[in-house]
Amino acid sequence: MDIRTVLTLALVGLVLLAAAAQAFSAPMKQLLKAALNTILGLAALLVLNATSSLTGLSLGFNLFNALVVGVLGVPGLVLLLLVQWVLT
Repeated sequence: MDIRTVLTLALVGLVLLAAAAQAFSAPMKQLLKAALNTILGLAALLVLNATSSLTGLSLGFNLFNALVVGVLGVPGLVLLLLVQWVLT
């Protein structure tokens, strides 16, 4: 292979790499936002359970609550507290 072919292939590879990075940047931002929301929601659930003796509020750490808080984050925690308040 001569130098011109190598440089052309390298340029095409860089263009394809840039296009792939551009294509995956938006989904990665959404994934990171969802992960942050999940972490904050689960941390809020743990803090709520840790302070239940002071606040009188508690939620069980079961699969359903973990999924709701993990998907919806802090608003999911508030939703679960409202559902618990309405049903009791």
